Amino acid sequence: MNALKTAVLMAVLAGILIALGWFIGGVNGAIIAFVVAIVLNFSSFFFSDKIVLSMYRAKEVSRSEQPQLHEIVDELAAHAGIPRPRVFVVPTDVPNAFATGRDPSHSVVAVTQGILRLLSREELKGVLGHEMSHIKHRDILIATIAATVATAITMLATLLRFTAIFGGMGRDERGRGGLELLLLAILAPIAAMIVQLAISRSREYAADQSGAGLSGQPLGLADALVKLTKVNQLSGGMASPATAHLFIVSSLRGSTFASLFSTHPPMEERVRRLRRMAGVVA
Repeated sequence: MNALKTAVLMAVLAGILIALGWFIGGVNGAIIAFVVAIVLNFSSFFFSDKIVLSMYRAKEVSRSEQPQLHEIVDELAAHAGIPRPRVFVVPTDVPNAFATGRDPSHSVVAVTQGILRLLSREELKGVLGHEMSHIKHRDILIATIAATVATAITMLATLLRFTAIFGGMGRDERGRGGLELLLLAILAPIAAMIVQLAISRSREYAADQSGAGLSGQPLGLADALVKLTKVNQLSGGMASPATAHLFIVSSLRGSTFASLFSTHPPMEERVRRLRRMAGVVA
């Protein structure tokens, strides 16, 4: 069901992008928008992991540097039946973790220095189980492509706004009014963001459940989510909006408005589901 839902949502994103291209340049604009999406998706497929790791100055660590971290990754990879991912550490005290890579054979798990200090072994294993689940089910590639298409939609919408504003508010040769174009330019990125959030939220629930089963630590993951969310809200987090969906917890502060546009489902609901999975009454 999650795979079908994601496919439908991705199709909606592609439709928004092509529609914007058509509004800007007719059939030729739609074709150009389609080609742009292909080029961006190709780039994200091969280079997204390198870009993200460089953005956060992540450093690959050896077994001698982080023996416990490598031990947990080895155990989880064997249990999941996937190739062992490379292991990176991000030099920041803000506790968080993410996975990236185009497929299980080209994957990376990254944790921050802060998470290594904050969590117990059981909690860390729960977190890494969540990230390994993302790798096993190829969630990271899906999220990256969604982010790439959404970025293209935003770029085209910006161009459309300039066309509507500086081209005057009258009707063009195709009978479209400036107000209509401006409204579309405002609503299209919002629609793309909502679709992107829907993809991320559904995948987070699935990764919690699958990762908890993989690690055997549903309560460890639940306790970790509580700790990580609290510290990230107090510190303001570390992730940029473009990559926030990659991390295990959101960097947005806990206001009602922020929760509506968070790439992650509510922490309380995630914890409730994990505790129920462990047989603990929430």
